[in-house]
Amino acid sequence: MMIDLRGRVAIVTGAGGGLGRAHALALATRGAKVVVNDLGGARDGRGGAITAAQSVVAEIEAAGGEAIANGASVTDFAAVEAMVAEAKAKWGRVDILVNNAGILRDRTFAKMELDDFRAVLDVHLMGSVNCTKAVWDIMREQAYGRIVMTTSSSGLYGNFGQAHYGAAKLALVGLMNTLGLEGARYNVRVNCLSPSAATRMTEDVLSPELLELMAPASVAVGVVALASEDAPNRVVLCAGAGTFERAYVTLTQGVFIGAGADAPEKLLAQFDRVSDRDGEWLPNDGPMQAQAEVAAAQKALAA
Repeated sequence: MMIDLRGRVAIVTGAGGGLGRAHALALATRGAKVVVNDLGGARDGRGGAITAAQSVVAEIEAAGGEAIANGASVTDFAAVEAMVAEAKAKWGRVDILVNNAGILRDRTFAKMELDDFRAVLDVHLMGSVNCTKAVWDIMREQAYGRIVMTTSSSGLYGNFGQAHYGAAKLALVGLMNTLGLEGARYNVRVNCLSPSAATRMTEDVLSPELLELMAPASVAVGVVALASEDAPNRVVLCAGAGTFERAYVTLTQGVFIGAGADAPEKLLAQFDRVSDRDGEWLPNDGPMQAQAEVAAAQKALAA
């Protein structure tokens, strides 16, 4: 069945260019009314102008869609609340939120200023928190919502020079996991997208051939799926060059070591067994880790 977003209202942050623009255009193509949010700052987050957002709105309108531009900073909760209120006043609801806004200030941890670390966390993590908090009650009350967090392979697997960025991006997976549990009863589904795409964030590190292959539109396919009525819940979807994978945080079967005086030495001696991925599994929530550990301990002690 074709995904039809007519009647749905979407907010896409950081939508003045790159991935956000592609997401906004893709959602609008499927019929969604779109708030195109973009501060219009530089890649490091400094400065700002609404012209980029207005340009994307013009593209959507030229194609027959409906959209409005918004220049709020996602770090300003009052401005975010006003943005959400404007969307609800104009269209009556908010169904989809794509938390895409981000900045880069790459530097090794040794050379990194803590102000830059905080700035990156403030935009990626707290920006997503602010926007999600602003729509959360609306989505719960209307018993419908689809929220997409933008995580990254830098958070899932690490990337040299991106300690702050990676920390923020993996934090969004934790946020997704809990909000997905809390929102499920209200038909609010929360997922993460881990994109690999050619944008101004990556233009300095990719060849022209890869830039063409990894167009943002190929990633926006994932956003349309995660914004749909049939979207999954609590999924980390990886996307790039038209290819899609799912990332998991799994748990190995583990080994009971105990807490004796020589337990640290035993742990190191058996670390290969602790790390053995044969039979690894996916806990449904955080408490399941402790439950599994207690069960393993009880089994070992009873033997």
